Amino acid sequence: MSISFGAPIPQVFPGGQVDLGLIRESLQLAEENGFEGVWTQDQVIGDVPLMECLSLLTFAAAVTQRVRLGVSVIVFPVRDPVLLAKQVGTLDHLSGGRVDLGLGLGPPAVAENFYRSFGTAYNQRVRRFIDGVKIMQSLWSDVPASHAGVFQQLQGTHMEPKPLQRPHPPLIFGGQHEQALRRAARFADGYMGAGPTTTAEFSSHVHSLRGYLQEANRSADDFPVSKRVYLHLDDDAAKAKRILDEFFSARYPWMIKSNPNFVADICVWGPPEQCIAGLSAVVSAGAEMIVLNPICDFVPQLERLAREVMPEFE
Repeated sequence: MSISFGAPIPQVFPGGQVDLGLIRESLQLAEENGFEGVWTQDQVIGDVPLMECLSLLTFAAAVTQRVRLGVSVIVFPVRDPVLLAKQVGTLDHLSGGRVDLGLGLGPPAVAENFYRSFGTAYNQRVRRFIDGVKIMQSLWSDVPASHAGVFQQLQGTHMEPKPLQRPHPPLIFGGQHEQALRRAARFADGYMGAGPTTTAEFSSHVHSLRGYLQEANRSADDFPVSKRVYLHLDDDAAKAKRILDEFFSARYPWMIKSNPNFVADICVWGPPEQCIAGLSAVVSAGAEMIVLNPICDFVPQLERLAREVMPEFE
């Protein structure tokens, strides 16, 4: 089976000085070297200097022609689904129909205090999620849209233009809880495993997901599964591991504290053959597309990955 690959768009800029040249160069490199898509992550509030995902994808649409444009995943219950439907529909036109929209509830660290910042009750998050998906789907597909929701209602509501992709841009769900996997099987068009999950965990999630798809009378063959993988390619394996350790200790200190082997459990690193072996395990676990996510040196890392790793999966 041929495996496709995605690339991250540089999005974190310590010190707050955004490097537009690096963003543009990374996007063009991805387009020229066979990556299927480019991906952002979502963070509106937080101490990591990370650019807003949809704004960044709009820039990406302007400087690329072919690659798909995705976000994995927007913390959906704190977003207004009507406004998000309009934003994504517009981006679909600006990109010529290349948008993939990832949706989730947020990682475990996203808890009550986070939701409170947006005026959203934490205990309503699942109901808001399902309600919001139905609202967006109706706005994108129905003329006029109608939805008798718990939190928002549509009655004879029009939203134009409709997205280029019909019936709407693909919805890619995240999440690892069994209920999240059930929601994906019922409402999503695909699934992406989070970067901070092990290959074994991902394999278990895919197994459960396939069972839930069968329960929903949906074919797993028409439901793409992908995973983000954090990695660092270097002929010196010890150096590559050290770079990953330093990054995650700064970015996710609570994860390192709870699991000192966190990096070894979730990341791929080392020379090409070692990275190929690690990624092959992710493919065997069920991934049909992998977002290759270097955490620094984006351009040289993506160049080497395209040249020395990706051809092994053709």
